[in-house]
Amino acid sequence: MASVMMERALECPAEPAWALLADVAAPHKAFPGVLTDAHIDGDTRVVTFANGMVVRERIVSVDPSRRRVAYAVTGGRFSQHSAAMQIVADGERCRFVWVSDFLPDEFACLVEELMEQGVAAFARAAAGGGP
Repeated sequence: MASVMMERALECPAEPAWALLADVAAPHKAFPGVLTDAHIDGDTRVVTFANGMVVRERIVSVDPSRRRVAYAVTGGRFSQHSAAMQIVADGERCRFVWVSDFLPDEFACLVEELMEQGVAAFARAAAGGGP
């Protein structure tokens, strides 16, 4: 199973970054320019990427005590995909940590590229910037 982990220091305190991440119904606000739309369908979030790709993500957990959101991609080309995003307090600032585990392994380059774009977009959004 492939695993991609990314971490980035953010120029803001943990609470506003967590508020942005915890709004699971509006990930397009947390990842502007990467995601263009989203809606909730039961326990599933349906996200639309800037390239038009639509992905269904089952929300597994929203944990305020750990500032962590876990989700699993359902359907599509992955035979398995689970991921978690977390905000970690670091003094007056914080860090954004994202781990994605998936099969098949051959998707590693695609997942890594999308996560790099997502981390950069989240950092801009958390700092109050646009896409």
